[in-house]
Amino acid sequence: MKHRLRFGALVTSVAEARRAEELGYDLVAVSSDELDPWTLLSWIAGHTERVGLAVTGLAAADREPTVLGRAAASLDLLSGGWLSLALTGEHLGEVTDIVRGVLDADQAGPLRYPGEHHRVPKAQRGPLPAHRIPIWLTGTDPASLALAGRTADGWIADLEQVSADELATAYKIIETAASEADRDADEIRRILIVDPDRSAAELSALGADTFLFRAAVLPDLTAWETLRDSSGPSVFRPASVRSKRREGIAYDELPASLAATAVEPGDLDYARVRSTYMRGGAPGLVLRPTTTAEVVEALAVARAHPELPFGLRSAGHGVSGRSTNDGGIVVSLAALNTIEILDEARRLIRVGPGARWMDVAHALRPYGWALSSGDYGGVGVGGLATAGGVGWLARKHGLTIDHLHAVEMVLADGSVVRASATENADLFWAVRGAGANFGAVTSFEFEAYEVGDVGFAQLVVAADDPADLLVKWGRSIEAAPRDLSGQLIMGPPRAGQPAYAQLMAVVDSDDPETIIEQVQPIAAIAPLYQQEVVLTPYAGVISNAADGGYHQAVGEPTSRSGLIEHLTPAFARAVVKLLASGAVHWFQIRTVGGAVADVPADETAYAHRSANFSVIVMGSSKQRVDAGWADLAEHFDGLYLSFETDQSPERVADAFPPATLARLRELKLRYDPDNLFRDNFNIKVAAL
Repeated sequence: MKHRLRFGALVTSVAEARRAEELGYDLVAVSSDELDPWTLLSWIAGHTERVGLAVTGLAAADREPTVLGRAAASLDLLSGGWLSLALTGEHLGEVTDIVRGVLDADQAGPLRYPGEHHRVPKAQRGPLPAHRIPIWLTGTDPASLALAGRTADGWIADLEQVSADELATAYKIIETAASEADRDADEIRRILIVDPDRSAAELSALGADTFLFRAAVLPDLTAWETLRDSSGPSVFRPASVRSKRREGIAYDELPASLAATAVEPGDLDYARVRSTYMRGGAPGLVLRPTTTAEVVEALAVARAHPELPFGLRSAGHGVSGRSTNDGGIVVSLAALNTIEILDEARRLIRVGPGARWMDVAHALRPYGWALSSGDYGGVGVGGLATAGGVGWLARKHGLTIDHLHAVEMVLADGSVVRASATENADLFWAVRGAGANFGAVTSFEFEAYEVGDVGFAQLVVAADDPADLLVKWGRSIEAAPRDLSGQLIMGPPRAGQPAYAQLMAVVDSDDPETIIEQVQPIAAIAPLYQQEVVLTPYAGVISNAADGGYHQAVGEPTSRSGLIEHLTPAFARAVVKLLASGAVHWFQIRTVGGAVADVPADETAYAHRSANFSVIVMGSSKQRVDAGWADLAEHFDGLYLSFETDQSPERVADAFPPATLARLRELKLRYDPDNLFRDNFNIKVAAL
């Protein structure tokens, strides 16, 4: 038996389902004989927490297959991935194909199915369920049994309706059909509905791996615990999944703690984790640790595969592209997403690397606090808080790393350390600006600051003379009070349409007159096409990401980054030339300066403190983007590594001044001599 032994209860009410969960049962099942099963099961799902859910004997003829597929996917999502589906009736082969086609929401295009009895000319797939929903089939006639062997995830029977001999014969038919279909018969679960008075010894002899007891009197499972614990693996992957494994990865040697949540290319969850917000990926294995101890184990897996790409991911925004790969290992820290208040008097908080900044903003809002944290709420804490953090409040409050108090991190050798100004101070210096080179940060401690409502201005202005616009905007920003931070976005010229720029600004003040006074010079640099200025909590500014779903990006966009002190006429002319070339999709400038420059250049690994502006471009062709960027390069002094896709040694030298880079490389040799953390903005020594 390859499947882990499970016990369930056939229930008719929420009370019975909750009782089964309290007794430690693995799943509850409802039949379609009385109440509508979807209504009852949905009600049960809302009143239970961890028990599996199943519908038994669902007559295929009663529901249109595509509707059934979407209903199953929806219930599975709402319940957190607990559903199993048992079908009975006619034309089960076609119904099963259609339901699975709907559930396979990662496939491109609509579902089309030219069946003999069920024809689907065009149907919407999805939503993608929370897990691969097992489909069980019923029926004791040879045709139904053979179909179960060829296609089903399980076969279910009622022991009141079949004898032990008939059961043995049914299993043989299923096994033969599975073999003829090049399937492993052990993939197919054997589910039996039984009376509670059956003994453990009697049931053990029946060859099933799942027992559903009628819930009138549920038996105590104590007698079964030893057998259940010694049965099959907690995670079972069929041959169809294993066939998609990538070469060079020891999948079957994963620690049990990681195997339960790991994702392989054949898993349904692979669609959710393969790509990032900005680019597509095809990793061979995604590990999803939930604790610091599991991060230690995950890094041990990466160390055991030194020849493979290895990416570290927080929430998967990843503009620079270093949190996914092709055929390698990704360690996702998304599950480490807690947000805690440690000391309200000191405004000290602890945040996990997988938390998103919009979630942090909402958690801090009731206290009247904030942390400047980029401009997109979907960004994870981990990547930004080890690189710098150029956000909406940067000129007033500095970079995100400037408010970092301490970190807990797992180093390349698996040791767990705390780094702060007084503990491992050299590592604390390095993690603020080059952190991805030194370990996986599992928690951050920040000192937040008081921020009430802020002014948020979104303007669209004419850009008939884009070079003049850039110079005037730069001067107005440098002259503005530190309360104001902002950005400018421009795109390439479009034939027959007026040129324009988007200007945005946040003013750290809740006084409307102060907000208007500070925004007015920005708005006056060019004729306005559109304007909106609102008073809003900081959380309202940063809550600009979808609250659900998953990243589905494709392609490999090229992004380039540069830091600059002033927007000079010469620089502005080079920008206009770049935009006119059509090589970039968009051009963005974010404000730095102000409080960012108050921090001494040698205090953190982020050393280019004198810049007033951070410049970013993005395009689809590396060759074209790099060629256009070359004319701008002479104007820059440094770059912000979170927006740079070029990982050449020249870019590393651009990101870190010579003294900073020399110190980082000395620490790299000490903390990561084998260069485990290599698939990032790598500061490795050339000899490595």
